[in-house]
Amino acid sequence: MNLEHLQSTLAQHNPRLPPVEDWNPDYCGELELEIRHDGSWHHQNSPISRKSLIMLFAKVLKRENDRYYLVTPVEKLGIQVADVPFLVTNWQQQGEYLLFSTNMDEQYLVGEQHPVHLMKDKVTGDLLPYMLVRRNLYARLHQNVFYQLAEQGKPGKVNGSSHLLLSSGTYQFSLGPL
Repeated sequence: MNLEHLQSTLAQHNPRLPPVEDWNPDYCGELELEIRHDGSWHHQNSPISRKSLIMLFAKVLKRENDRYYLVTPVEKLGIQVADVPFLVTNWQQQGEYLLFSTNMDEQYLVGEQHPVHLMKDKVTGDLLPYMLVRRNLYARLHQNVFYQLAEQGKPGKVNGSSHLLLSSGTYQFSLGPL
């Protein structure tokens, strides 16, 4: 399987977000594609520089257990992801809500649909905040975003422990223990 064939197949299915959760094709093997810890995408150890191609692949990314796949209605190809596939690269205040932007140029209001959870970074082992983007796919807060948000946080309690908390509307989340 090569990238050109996969791109051609995906271009035929052009909805904004295809229903990959409904697609259960046979596993076709591994694609030499890696999403590195810094959010960069690489094919055969060479960076993919075409953002449109990366964004197309990101739309058909599926996570099953701890494995990631690119799926079409007829193919399922395994890929390597160092930690998570996306990064929160920017944020802004929208009234009483926080709006996060990812490295895929997508924006999400933080809240019940897009909650922030503390999880262990698979590369560093650090406990860090991650936002649920969609379909079991997460975005890690980029270090710059984390530090900017930390300045906005207020000390509070989570299960009896001191944490640095933020709110987005009525939704409250932790940036980490204090």
